[in-house]
Amino acid sequence: MRRARPGRAGRRARTGRLRTLAPLAAALVLLLGGCTGGGARDAGDGVIRLRFQSLAWQQESVDANKELVREWNAAHPDIQVDYVQGSWDSVHDQLLTSFEGGEAPDIVHDASDDLADFAYGGYLADLRTLLPERLRADIPAHSWSSTTFGDGVYGVPFLQEPRVIMADRRILADAGVRIPTAERPWTWPEFRQVARDLTARMGEGRYAVAWPLKEPVSVSLNLGLSAGGRLFHRGADGRTTLRFTDADAVVPGTIRAMIDTDRSASRATLGSGGSDTLPGFFGGRYAMVPLGFSYRQQIVQQAPEGFDWTVLPAPAGAGGPAQGVSPQTLSIAEDSPHKREAARFLDFFLQPRNMVRLALGDWMLPTSTAALADPALHTPAYGWATGAAVARHLRPAPAQSVRGYPEWKDKVATPAFQEYYSGAIGTAELRHRLVVDGNRVLARYQRD
Repeated sequence: MRRARPGRAGRRARTGRLRTLAPLAAALVLLLGGCTGGGARDAGDGVIRLRFQSLAWQQESVDANKELVREWNAAHPDIQVDYVQGSWDSVHDQLLTSFEGGEAPDIVHDASDDLADFAYGGYLADLRTLLPERLRADIPAHSWSSTTFGDGVYGVPFLQEPRVIMADRRILADAGVRIPTAERPWTWPEFRQVARDLTARMGEGRYAVAWPLKEPVSVSLNLGLSAGGRLFHRGADGRTTLRFTDADAVVPGTIRAMIDTDRSASRATLGSGGSDTLPGFFGGRYAMVPLGFSYRQQIVQQAPEGFDWTVLPAPAGAGGPAQGVSPQTLSIAEDSPHKREAARFLDFFLQPRNMVRLALGDWMLPTSTAALADPALHTPAYGWATGAAVARHLRPAPAQSVRGYPEWKDKVATPAFQEYYSGAIGTAELRHRLVVDGNRVLARYQRD
């Protein structure tokens, strides 16, 4: 089974729960005697020992992480790193528990949209004076902004995953539709027309598109950047408010029209995760499925012999081919007694050649400019070249640094988008819930 995506349900604790769980978490860690995989330990032999909690889950990725740790340890007998296996499914609650109990790992693997509470809570070290200039300069400023909270930088963004379209090459070729490229993607209206044409040719019970919308907020907001949507707007006073403009309505409106009006997208996949749509994709029920870039690995492993598929860029709009991402991150715990040694390990771990190894192992893309230029990430096989071209247009996901975003997402946005895509409410009601109800939530987090 595929991992829960960074920032998804089942991983993130609610902000309100932080206050409730904190005393309980500290007590739990004390009772467990530090068995959560905490930070550096002094064995009395003069060797510094660091704990690195990794969330790698695919075997290729786990192997790449462990190999790099072994290489570091072999070259640094005085600074040894212990690899600790974590899980995306429980990382937020587990980190909260270990932070509160003073048993956090020295080096923390997470995602940028999960860092805000930990950064503002004082659990993560400000990396500005710890990281070498080489690493700071190699990652673009827009990626660093995804881990910047207030005046500090609390994580190194190192892997990123655009959303692309997995397509059945045979169905598209038979229909004679224009095949989009990263340089000339479909526009949103063109994508909708192509979907109509394909569905008409495919026959009853088959659809051009399967939208897996179990997690509708990230899809709507991240792809919405391509149409010029922002939804979250920061004022001169530093406060963030929600505004739902015509640009914000383009992507949700297109998806809704494909489901309701055109019948070119399957209603049955609205509550599905990405993996749930793959059997139908392999069986010809769906010609295209918008998915995260790393799903290619599942397709390679699971597709029937002879299945001919390709990777297409997501549609573009007034905002060009831009889309939002929440990069995977590496942070250093504020309580670690060996921050500088941990930063040295990060410098090694995130050398461009090593970041390429990590990206290939996770079927994702590096944030490093030098790593992204590696020829291994520009081959036509499995759509690597398409992903590398799309990477130039990736930007931080909207609002991931906004305090109150998790509550807004869970209590307001997720049910509102689910009801909108199912046809239960219209655009006006969607706007009201996202903006009016949403601003009430954000206001509680922005009081003086």
